Amino acid sequence: MGGSSYPPLRAIYKSTERVDGMYKYILGRLIVLVPVILALTFVVFTIMYFTPGDPTAVILGNEYSEEASSHLKAQLGLDKPFFVQYVNYVAGLCQGNFGMSYITRAPVGQQLSARFPNTFKIVIAAMVFTVVLGIPIGVYSATKPNSVFSNITMVVGLLGVSLPIFWLGLMLILLFSVNLGWLPSSGMDHGFKSIIMPAVAVGANYMANVMRTTRSSMLEAVQQDYIRTARAKGVSRGAVIRRHALPNALMPTITVVGMNMGALLGGVVLTETVFSIPGTGRMLVETIKSRDTPSVLGCLVIMALCVAISNLIVDLIYAYIDPRIKAQYKKEVAQ
Repeated sequence: MGGSSYPPLRAIYKSTERVDGMYKYILGRLIVLVPVILALTFVVFTIMYFTPGDPTAVILGNEYSEEASSHLKAQLGLDKPFFVQYVNYVAGLCQGNFGMSYITRAPVGQQLSARFPNTFKIVIAAMVFTVVLGIPIGVYSATKPNSVFSNITMVVGLLGVSLPIFWLGLMLILLFSVNLGWLPSSGMDHGFKSIIMPAVAVGANYMANVMRTTRSSMLEAVQQDYIRTARAKGVSRGAVIRRHALPNALMPTITVVGMNMGALLGGVVLTETVFSIPGTGRMLVETIKSRDTPSVLGCLVIMALCVAISNLIVDLIYAYIDPRIKAQYKKEVAQ
């Protein structure tokens, strides 16, 4: 048995405990989502309920009358007390039912399933644009801090942070759609071409943040003692940057990327309006104007879930990259 190639049982047990601990952590984070979603829906439902105005007047339009309004309120359940309406909504939400839209009379879940893929494509494309350009530019400018390239990237970073998303979107439309005719100005009917300008408009601001964060983190990392020690041992400059400086410098960058997920979704609201894209952001703006409470709540619940899941993914990436977190897991298992 001494020459067996099978790993020791204790090693398998420790590995299983680490996996179980990760699953418990993920499950705990998902459970925390429940009170967050309840608090979000309660606050938004309260604001929409007590906002002055009658939603039936918006729905009926020119056909509005007291009798028609009373009949429609009874049909939609708007004649019930506040807490009864809220409890009914939460009960339906627990069953996966987002309710019926006041305006279209269609299930909100169907509208979200039709619109959310467009928003998801823009957010993912913006994140790819942000990470693929922001991190390499930040790293390169940090390795040559006094070069012309580094100074140019600092100016570009300041411009990217300063430019409003809606203004940049309009300028992109004027340049690439109106003047050059390369890209479509609105809609999602042209495949990947329809995503390019919205993704750039959303991602430019956050790419500048990622670039500046990566640059400052790298400048701090390359001045640490372990970097000088590695260089003294004869390790090449490129290897030191890749293996030692970059993993430590990425931690603040990952934090910025994860925190910007919510901001990206907020930017999509403006971008979808500018580019006339049928997504959840544009749907949110339209339904707020018409006081369509179930649709507003549905959009915000989906956005809250996206932000929570992105933050959870960031925490898991921490555990993968940072050796200190790995050591903490091993310590917990040993105890």
